[in-house]
This record gives sequence, structure tokens and C-alpha cells, in this order.
Amino acid sequence: MKQTIRNAIALSLLLLSTACTAQGQNSNAGQVINLPKPDMTLRTTLMQALQDRSSERDMDTKAMSDQDLATLLWAANGINRPDGKRTAPSAMNKQDVELFVIRADGAYLWNPSDNTLSLRYKGDLREAVAGRQAFAAKAPVSIVLVTDGARFGDMPNKFGLADAAYVSQNICLIASAEGWACCPRATMDIATLKEKLGLSEKEEPVLNNVVGYKPGKK
Repeated sequence: MKQTIRNAIALSLLLLSTACTAQGQNSNAGQVINLPKPDMTLRTTLMQALQDRSSERDMDTKAMSDQDLATLLWAANGINRPDGKRTAPSAMNKQDVELFVIRADGAYLWNPSDNTLSLRYKGDLREAVAGRQAFAAKAPVSIVLVTDGARFGDMPNKFGLADAAYVSQNICLIASAEGWACCPRATMDIATLKEKLGLSEKEEPVLNNVVGYKPGKK
């Protein structure tokens, strides 16, 4: 009888410990970061940004500022008109591309309507983004572009890759204009990212851009 009671107590303590651990892991699930307004000024022209654009894998590991991140995200796929349309086109204006910001401190979904980052995973997923390319795991920011096929209803999502490519090019151009290092990529551990980011069956990571400051520069 005493052994049965001791076993019951031990089981209760184990369940309590597991519950506390799970609660601790999810304690930041609702964390929201308010970003500043994007900087609409540029030090260069579009033609110069096109001239200077290149894929660069050598970048500083220091974190990007919230100001620069806000500018990058708005240029990528921000709202640029009162009717809610974006800087990047999308098929039938379905706005199917979602931007996930992957940093050392966590993975966040960017909400363009209120310019906030919502925590989706507390942990460093940069290695999952990097896949077989180790340099990408050291980049301070990876922007994972996810196309949501549900936006197209019963139609096959044959538009998602093109829509993501428009966004990826915007990221490349703002990085070139600002003098940041940037490399667009398709390699990543899609299964892990879908699981950790809590994506639905129709949400598919298709491209990512790693971005950071060039060595010795802001």
C-alpha cells in the first residue's frame, strides 16, 4: 500500500514537472515586438542598386537593428497604398506570401498591417534555414518566404513560387541600396521549419534570404 502511494506521488510530481516545463517553453508564445516605421530615405538610386546587386555570403554576425529590419520588411512586401496592396505583386492580389524572421532569439511572423513581429518559436532555427550551407546559419537574419496555398482556394498553388520570387528580389534590392550583404536561397530543412513554425498543410516555405551587415560596416 505504501509503495502504491509513493508511486502515485512520484507520478504526480513527474506530471507537474512536465507541465511546468511545457509552460516555460510556451511562456513567450504571445510575445509581440513593435517595430519602428521604415526609413523611406535612400542614399542611392534604383539604377545604382541594380548595378551593385550581388549575392554575398560574407556578413557580420551582429544583429540588425529594429530600424533596419523594419525597412527591409516593408521594402520586401509592405503595404504601400491605402487599399492594403503591397510593394510586391501577387497573383490575383491574394497576398499569399508570409514573411518569417528567423534570428538567434527566435522565429517571428511579420504582420505588415501593424508592423509587428509575433513569436512563433522560441529558439534558434537558423541551422534549419541553412540546410547544407553552413554560412547561412551564422547570418543574423534569415527571411523565410512562405506561400499560403489556401489563399487560392481549390486552385493548385502554381503562383506561389513566382510571388515569393518578387518578394525575394525586393529584399535583394533594398539590401543593395542600403549596402547590406544579402543572399537569396532555396536550400532549407522544410520539414523542420513547417513543424517548428506551426505551418498548415498548405503553407509552404519556398525561398529564403539571409541578410546582414557587411564586415566592418553597419
